[in-house]
Amino acid sequence: MTTDLEPPAERAPEAPGPVLSRRVAAALGVLAVALALGVGDLVAALVSPPSSPLLAVGDQAIRLTPEWLKDAAVGAFGVHDKQVLLAGMAVVITGVAVAGGLASRRSPFPALALVVVLGLVSVTCALAEPSVTPAYLVAPCAALVAGAAAAAGLHALARRAATARVTAATAATGTARAVRADDARRHLLLGMAAALVGAGITGYLGRRLAAAAAVEASRDAVGPLPTPAAPPAGADFASSGGPRWLTANADFYRIDTALQVPQLSTADYRLRIHGLVDREIVLDYDDLRRRARLQAPVTLTCVSNEVGGDLVSNAVFVGVPLRDLLAEAGVHDGGDQIASTSVDGFTTGTPVAACTDGRDAMLALGMNGQPLPIEHGFPVRMVVPGLYGYVSACKWITDMELTTYDAFQSYWQQRGWSARAPIKTQSRIDVPRDGARVPAGRVTVAGTAWAQHRGIVHVEVRADAGPWQTAELATDVSVDTWRMWRAVLVLPPGARSLQVRATDATGATQDPTPAPPDPDGATGWHTVAVTAV
Repeated sequence: MTTDLEPPAERAPEAPGPVLSRRVAAALGVLAVALALGVGDLVAALVSPPSSPLLAVGDQAIRLTPEWLKDAAVGAFGVHDKQVLLAGMAVVITGVAVAGGLASRRSPFPALALVVVLGLVSVTCALAEPSVTPAYLVAPCAALVAGAAAAAGLHALARRAATARVTAATAATGTARAVRADDARRHLLLGMAAALVGAGITGYLGRRLAAAAAVEASRDAVGPLPTPAAPPAGADFASSGGPRWLTANADFYRIDTALQVPQLSTADYRLRIHGLVDREIVLDYDDLRRRARLQAPVTLTCVSNEVGGDLVSNAVFVGVPLRDLLAEAGVHDGGDQIASTSVDGFTTGTPVAACTDGRDAMLALGMNGQPLPIEHGFPVRMVVPGLYGYVSACKWITDMELTTYDAFQSYWQQRGWSARAPIKTQSRIDVPRDGARVPAGRVTVAGTAWAQHRGIVHVEVRADAGPWQTAELATDVSVDTWRMWRAVLVLPPGARSLQVRATDATGATQDPTPAPPDPDGATGWHTVAVTAV
C-alpha cells in the first residue's frame, strides 16, 4: 500500500521512431530531387524554356566561370564542353540528393530543407537571366513544390513501412501485423515507382518540348529565303477541281521512318562528306547557306505510292548544288553511290551519276520560300529529281560517304527494295473521285501525271474501256515536275469506269500491268468508278 508521500512511479521513456535504412533514405532523396527537376523541365518547356532549373543554373555557372577555365574546358572537351558541364551538374546534384536523403533517416525535414534550398537557387538563377520575365518564376516554383511534396510523401510512406516492420518483428503473434507490414512496404514501393516514372516522363517530355522549341526558334532565326517565282499561267487546272501546281508546305506529303521528328538546330548542324574522295569536307549550316544558289521546282514521289495515290507533291526548293560539293571533294573513279545518313541513323543510297548529270540535285535548305519545315528535314535535306524518295531525299542529313553499291546497302535496300529506283511514269484521276455521283452528259475529268526528269508529253483518258481520248495538258514548267491534265467525257446514265494513262518524253507509255510498290514502284492504270445520274 502506498501513501500520498511516496513518489510517483517513473514513466518509461518513449521509444524513438523508426530509422530508415540508408539505402531507402538515399533513394528517397534522389527521387524527390529527380521529380523536382523533371517537373521543372516540363513546366519550363510549356511556359518559358530558359527557366528550366537545371539549364538556368548551368547558364549562371557558365557566366560565372573565369575565362581561363572556359578556354581550358573548350580545349579539353571541344564541342562537348556543355554536355560535360551538364553531366558534372547531374553528378553533383545526385550526390547532394543522396546526402540529403541520408540526413533524413529519422525526419523528413533535412530533405525538405534541401529541396527548398535547391528551389531557391534555381529561382535566383532564373531571375538572373538577361531576358527574365515573371513567367520565369513558374518552373522553379513548380519544381520546388513537386520536390517538397515528393520528399514529404515518400518519407511518410517509408516511416510507415519501417514502423510496421518493427511492430511485426516484436509482436508475439504477428500474422495480422505481418500483413500490414507487407502492405506498408508495397505502398512504399509503389510510391517510389510512381516518383521514378513521374521523374522520367516529365523530364523526357520537358527535354523533347524544349528541344522542339529551340529548333523552332533556330528555324525562325533563319528568316525567309528567296521567294520562288510564280508558276506560269496555265500551270494547273485547279479551276476544274485538280490540285494546285505548287503544293503548300503544310500539305506536302510526309513519309519517313522517324518515330519522333528529329530536332536539330542550325547551331548544332554539321555535314561531313568523306569516303572515296580526294579531300574530306565538313560544313556547318552557315557554310551551306553562303553557297546556296540553286532554286528549282521538283516533284517528289514516295515509292510506297499506290497507283492513284497521293504520296506525291511539288515544291520549289533552294539549296546547294550537289555537283559542286562533289566536285570540291573530288570523287574517286569507281565511287558510284552516295551513302547518306540522317541524324536519326536512317540511310539512303543515291547514284552519283544522278547528282552530276546536270539535273537540279541539291542539298536543300528552303522550301517554297521558307526554311525547310522541321518535319521535312530542317535544317538540311537531299533532293534529287527523278528518283524515289527512299534513295534520293534523305532528311536531316548529316553525313555523305562516297562509296560503291557493292560496299554499301542503305536502309531500304537491306529490306529488298531496288537500289537505284528511278520514278516510273504515272498518272492519276483527281476529279471525279472514286465512288462519286456525277451528272450524266458532259463531265470534266481532271488529274495529274508525272515522269520526273523525263517529262510528260501526252495523257489519254477513257470511259468503260472505250477509245482513248487525248487530254488537254497544262503548261509545262519543268521535266522535274508533275503536269496537270483535263478532258471532257460524255457519260450516259449508269455506273461508269474512268481510266487514264500517260506518255513521257522518251515515248514510253506507262505500264498497264498492276503491280504493288515493292520493290521499285507501283504500276498500272488508275481507274475510278462513278455513277452518272
